[in-house]
Amino acid sequence: MIRLKRVYEPPDAADGYRILVERLWPRGISKEHAKVDRWVKEAGASPGLRTWFGHDPLKWVEFCQRYFGEIRSRPAVIKELKDVIRAHDTVTFLFAAHDDEHNNAVALKEFLEKEH
Repeated sequence: MIRLKRVYEPPDAADGYRILVERLWPRGISKEHAKVDRWVKEAGASPGLRTWFGHDPLKWVEFCQRYFGEIRSRPAVIKELKDVIRAHDTVTFLFAAHDDEHNNAVALKEFLEKEH
């Protein structure tokens, strides 16, 4: 099971294995406070795609299409994530965005659940 959570929210035992799926470390949070089990930087959208998207919900569908193309080009990242998901009952993808519905972690979860 893949869960999603803002990295700024308090960790919880129900989170299971916590993976930060952002290219950049979130501002204003220490590594100790974040309680991240693994940081998969390459699971994050490229800088160019992040800048273009700007968390604009009107660009969400195209963002997902572009992001899925990027993630397909990183088979080692897909394998790493799938291996971790198989090894744990619950995995929580951590993200920094304020928008809970339009962010890299939401797109990644969709990609892994539907396409792989």
